[in-house]
Formats: sequence, structure tokens, C-alpha cells
Amino acid sequence: MRLIILGAPGAGKGTQAVNLAKNYNVPHISTGDIFRSNIKEGTELGKKAKEYIDKGLLVPDDVTIGIVEDRLSQSDCSKGFILDGFPRTIEQAQKLDSMLENMEVKLDKVLNIHVPDSEIVKRMSGRRVCPACGMSFHTEYKPTQQENICDSCKANVIQREDDKEETVLQRLKTYHNQTVPLIEYYGQKGSLVTVEGKEKIEDTTRDVIKALGEV
Repeated sequence: MRLIILGAPGAGKGTQAVNLAKNYNVPHISTGDIFRSNIKEGTELGKKAKEYIDKGLLVPDDVTIGIVEDRLSQSDCSKGFILDGFPRTIEQAQKLDSMLENMEVKLDKVLNIHVPDSEIVKRMSGRRVCPACGMSFHTEYKPTQQENICDSCKANVIQREDDKEETVLQRLKTYHNQTVPLIEYYGQKGSLVTVEGKEKIEDTTRDVIKALGEV
């Protein structure tokens, strides 16, 4: 399975990508995870990416495309991949098309996970993460047992800069301006499948696998 996952920030792309990667036994490639890893390690790429991510903006194409090309050329992608967080613009999609053509690789499907903006804001602004062990929580859906204290390692949980409401709203604005046209782009190619992102993760996963199996 060679699949791209589209959807607004907080729509559940990453979670579904992990589930689908296990189901199809292919690697999950998240540009967001790659950027966050580099930010944590303080690399030059991380410093560049952080300037944009903290403002709710997209990381420039030249940085992102180089990372994706390098990752897709690795041996574990020979039988397929789940691409999460890229492409985000028509320009990136066109460059990805050229990249895959040069690699003699064909996409199977493009999955769009749809979630209303109001639900996105609620989901993301309530997220909390533990900087020590990486566990994730939510003020409404998965609160910590002790207020703002990680259940696992007892460190103080934090709200990431890109999860703050004002940043989420900016990210959604960027998404609608630059990424939504991809839905039409891939729809015209006949490779798009749209699934509603449910509140329960397992419900969305079931619907996705069913949709991918039907087309």
C-alpha cells in the first residue's frame, strides 16, 4: 500500500497512519515527527523548522521535499509507505508526482480524513504532552489523574506551542488556503477517498480500511 493521508491539523492523520502502517505492514512516514525530532535535538533543520512551526506556518518546500525524498529512497519503503503530513500544497504534490515517477513508484490511494474546524480547535487546544516521557493527554477526553501531572512519570505536562488556540486557528487558516486544494487535485486524478474522522479512533480506522478496500 502506497498511501498519502490528508486532513486538517488535529484530524487524526498521525494516529490513523500508525494503525494503517501496522495493518498493511509498511512504514509510517511523518514529516511532523521528523521535524519535531530535529527540533528536540537542536539540529540546523530543527532550528529552521521551529521558526515556522511555532507560528503555525508551513516549513518551506526545499527543506521538506529533501527530507521526503531521502526517506522514500530507503529500503523499508520498497513495498509501500503511509505518507503523513506531506504534500500540503499543490506545488508539493506536483514535485512529489515527479519524484515518484523518477523512482518508478505509483500511489495507490490518497485518504482524506474530514473533521469540522470547531472540533479540530477543541481537540488540539485541549492536548497536553509530557516532555519527559512523551505521553499524551487531553483536558477533556483523556485528563491526567492529577492536574497537569503525567500519569506515568509524574513530570509536569505542557501544552505545545502549536496546540495553543491562536496557533491552531492560524494553522487551520493555512490549511484551508494551501492544503484544501489538494482534495480537488487528487479527486481529479481519481485516487481520493474521503472518510469522516469519528471521535473514537477505532471507528475511524474501521471506516478507513473498509473504504480503502472498496475502491
